[in-house]
Amino acid sequence: MTATMKTATSGKTTCPYCGVGCGVTLTLPCSTNEAVPPVSGDEDHPANFGRLCVKGSSLAQTIQSDDRLLTPMVDGHPVAWESAIETVSAKIAQVVKDHGPDAFAFYLSGQILTEDYYVANKLAKGFIGTANVDTNSRLCMASAVVGYKRAFGSDTVPCNYEDLERCDLLIMVGSNAAWTHPILYQRIAAAKQQRPNMKVVVIDPRETATCDIADLHLAIKPGSDAAIFSFLLSDSVQSGILDDDFIANHTNGFDLALAQANESTLSLSFTADFCAVSEQDLTSLACWWRDTAKTITFYSQGVNQSSSGVDKCNAIINCHLATGRIGKEGAGPFSITGQPNAMGGREVGGLANQLAAHMDFATPGALDLVRRFWQAPNMATENGLKAVDLFQAMEEGKVKVVWIMSTNPMVSLPDTAQVRRALEKCELVIVSDCKAHTDTTAMADVLFPATGWSEKDGTVTNSERRISRQRGLLPAVGDAKHDWWAICEVAKSLGFSAAFSYQNVHEIFAEHAALSTFENNGKRDFDIGHFAQITKAEYDSLIPVQWPVPKGRPEGTKRMFKDGRFFTPDGRARFIAITPSLPKNQASQEWPFTLNTGRVRDQWHTMTRTGDAASLAKHTAQPYVEIHPKDAKRLGIEDKALVRLTSPYGEVLLKAKLSRAVAFANVFAPIHWTQQFANASVVSNLIPQVVDPLSGQPESKHAQVQLEAVTDICYGVIVSAAPLVLSDCLYWCQVPSEQGYHYEVVWPNGQTQASLKSIDVEQSQDSAEKAEWLEYSNPLTQQIRLAKLIDQTLTLLVYMHPQPESIMADWLISKLAIDTSLSIQDRLAILVGTPANIEDKGEIICSCYQVGSKQIEKAIASGVCSVDALGVKLKCGTNCGSCLPELKRFIPIVTELSA
Repeated sequence: MTATMKTATSGKTTCPYCGVGCGVTLTLPCSTNEAVPPVSGDEDHPANFGRLCVKGSSLAQTIQSDDRLLTPMVDGHPVAWESAIETVSAKIAQVVKDHGPDAFAFYLSGQILTEDYYVANKLAKGFIGTANVDTNSRLCMASAVVGYKRAFGSDTVPCNYEDLERCDLLIMVGSNAAWTHPILYQRIAAAKQQRPNMKVVVIDPRETATCDIADLHLAIKPGSDAAIFSFLLSDSVQSGILDDDFIANHTNGFDLALAQANESTLSLSFTADFCAVSEQDLTSLACWWRDTAKTITFYSQGVNQSSSGVDKCNAIINCHLATGRIGKEGAGPFSITGQPNAMGGREVGGLANQLAAHMDFATPGALDLVRRFWQAPNMATENGLKAVDLFQAMEEGKVKVVWIMSTNPMVSLPDTAQVRRALEKCELVIVSDCKAHTDTTAMADVLFPATGWSEKDGTVTNSERRISRQRGLLPAVGDAKHDWWAICEVAKSLGFSAAFSYQNVHEIFAEHAALSTFENNGKRDFDIGHFAQITKAEYDSLIPVQWPVPKGRPEGTKRMFKDGRFFTPDGRARFIAITPSLPKNQASQEWPFTLNTGRVRDQWHTMTRTGDAASLAKHTAQPYVEIHPKDAKRLGIEDKALVRLTSPYGEVLLKAKLSRAVAFANVFAPIHWTQQFANASVVSNLIPQVVDPLSGQPESKHAQVQLEAVTDICYGVIVSAAPLVLSDCLYWCQVPSEQGYHYEVVWPNGQTQASLKSIDVEQSQDSAEKAEWLEYSNPLTQQIRLAKLIDQTLTLLVYMHPQPESIMADWLISKLAIDTSLSIQDRLAILVGTPANIEDKGEIICSCYQVGSKQIEKAIASGVCSVDALGVKLKCGTNCGSCLPELKRFIPIVTELSA
C-alpha cells in the first residue's frame, strides 16, 4: 500500500524588514518535522514584483531558532500565562492608583503589526489614561512626521514608488538605499538604465554603495543638509522657476521662508563653504534643479536623525512647494521609512504626541471624538513622553512600569548607560519578544513569549502608504501568543473586558478602519472607511492597497495632493522659515573625530532575526569602524586592527576598516552588534541623548569621539562545537555559522599554549581526560595553533597570532563533530587553517550565491570583463542585486592591475 504524500501549499505575506514592504511567498512544509523551504518574492505585490533582497531571501533560515522564548517568565522562572497576566495587571493597577496613570508606559516597535499597535494605544490613552505610548519609530521617522504635519497639516507621504522610476531628477539625501532599501534602489537603477538622461544626486557625507548610480555626489559636512535646500529655494527665485499660481492659491508663508533662506545662504560661495562642497558641484545641482520639473527628493535617516531634523525636512518641502513639484507624477518630497510598520504605528497614534487615527491632542474636537468612539472612561488629555524623555523619567522614578514590545532599546537608544540605569530603577519591566536572549530581555522582570514573523497575523503599511497583510502561515511555537492578545488579556484583567474582547484580529482592523472614517468627511487624510465592516474572509484575502481607502473608493489612492488641497484649517500648505544649523556637538581638541552611524548591507537593526541566518554574516562578519587611511596612519592604526572609540558617554572596541569613503577626521560605524554577538561593540554607548526639540528624534548619526589603536594584544580565532564563555578576552565577536560556533577574539599579550587550552573548561567535566591535542607553534611568527579531539572527534580549534589573520573558518567549522578519524592531511590542514584542495573564496561579496572576492578576481583575470559576464560565470549579482555596486568596483581595479 503506497502512502499518499501531502502536497506543499504556499501563502503570501509581507517581509518583516525595511519600510519597502516587499511581498513574500512562503511555501509551507509538508510536515512539522521538515524545514521551511526558501522563500520567494511575491510577483503580484506592487512594492517588489517578485524581487527580494538578500535579507528577505534568507527569511526561511530565521524561522527556526534555538533561542525562541517559549513560555512566560516572571523573575526568571517559567509560569503560566494566567499568572504572568495577573502579575502585570496587578502592578499596573497598583502604580496607577498610587502614582497616577503616567507611572505606566508602553515602548513599542515598528516591527509589531498595526492591530497590536491599535490595542496598545487604545488601552493606554483611552482606558489607563496615559499618553506614554512611544516607539522605536521615534528613532526613525519622527522628524519626517513633524515636517509633514507642519507643511501639510497631516502626516501624509505624497509620493509612491512609481514616482522614483518616473522622475527625471532624483535627489537622495542621507540615504544609502543600495544597502538599506535594496529593492527600491534596484528599481531606481533599472529606471536610470532605461532612461540614461535621468539624473541621480546623492547628498551624503560618506561615499556609499548608493553613489554607484549617482551623476553627482555632494559629500557635505555632516548635518549641513538644510543649507543645500535653502540655497535651492533662493536660487529658484533668481532663476525664475517659481510656480507663482501654486504659491498664491495653495500655500501660505512663502515670503517669510524665502527671506530666511536668503539670509541663511547669502551666496553660492557662502553655502558651498558652509556645506564643505565645491561651488562647481553645488552649481551643477542648482542647474539640474532649475531645468527638471519632475524631481523627487528622497530622504531618510541622514536627515531625520538630527537635532534639526524637522527643519531639514521642511527645507526640502519648501523647495517642492515653491516650484509646484508635489501631487504630480515623478515629483515630490518622499521620506522613506526604515521599519516595516513605522507607518502603521503612526496611523493608529503609536507615538506619544499623537492621539489616534492621525489625530493629535491639539486637533479641535479630536479628544471628544475618540472618547465617544472608544467609549473610553479615562482619556489621556495631553502629549506623553517621547522615547528619550521616557527613559529619563524612568531613571527619575516617575515611570514605574514599562512594557517594551518587540524592540531592543538597550542597543538602539542613545547613551546605553543611561538606558540601563533607567531599566534598573524601573519597578516592573515587561518585555514581549520572540527571542529569549537580547540585551533588553536581560533587564526584564516579566517576559511574554511573542509570535514571530510567519506566525504573526495582521497588517503593515509601507513607505508609500500601502497596507499589506502579514499573514500567520505557521503555527505558534511553545506558548507564544500574539502581542494584541497579550495586551487585551491585561486589559481584561484591569477591568476593561467589554472594550477588548476581540475574538479575531480582523475585528481590530475593522475597528481601526471605523475610527479612521468616524466623523471624518474628508477632514482628515487617513481614512480607510472602506474596511470598516470587513469580514474575516475579506481580511484574509486582502490585497495590498494604498490609503486613503474611503467608502466607495476600494482602489485606494496612488498619489496625494493632486488637487492642491491640504489638511490645514484653510486647506493651504505652509512654508516654514528655517535657519540651517549644524549638529549640536562639534569636533574639539579632546574629541577630534565625528562619528557617523548606519547599517551594513546584510544585517537588520540589532540582529535579533538576521543573526540566525549564517549566510548573512559572510559579507560583514564583525563590527568595524571605517577610518580614512591618512587618519589611520597618523594614529598607528592598521587595517583590521582593534581600535578603541571613546566619547563622553562610553567606549567601544571595533575592528578598523581603512577606507577613503569617509572624509578626514570622520569615521563610520554600523549599529547592529549587541552583547549577544560581541562583548564591547554596542555603538549606542557613544551617542549623546541630543534630540530635535520638535520631534524628539535623537541625533543618533552624530557623535564626537576619540580613537586609539589597542596595543599589547594578540588576535585569534576560535571554532568550537559548543558555546564558550570568553571572559578572558579583551574582545570577542561571535560570527553566526550553520554548525558549531565561530569566534573572532583579541587577548591581552601573554597567552601561552597552556592558557589557551583552558578555554574549553565550560564544555564538560571529563573532556580533559579524553582530550588529544594537536599543537603547532612558531616562535618566530609567535603563532600558536591548537586542535582538540575527543574520541577522534574535533571539538575545539584555537588559533592565536600577533596580527589580524584570515583563515577559512567555514571549512574548519565543517570539520567539527566528525565521528571518523581525521586523516593526516586533514590534521595538517587544520593546523595550517587552509585546506589544499578547497578554494579560498575570499571575502564574500554576493551573499545570495556565496561568491567571494578571490573568485571574482580569478574570473576577471581569466578574461571576464563586465558585471554581466561575472553574473553568467559565477551567478553573482543575478538575484537581489545588492552586490552590484561592489561588483562594479572589481572591474576597473583588476583591469588596471592587469594593464
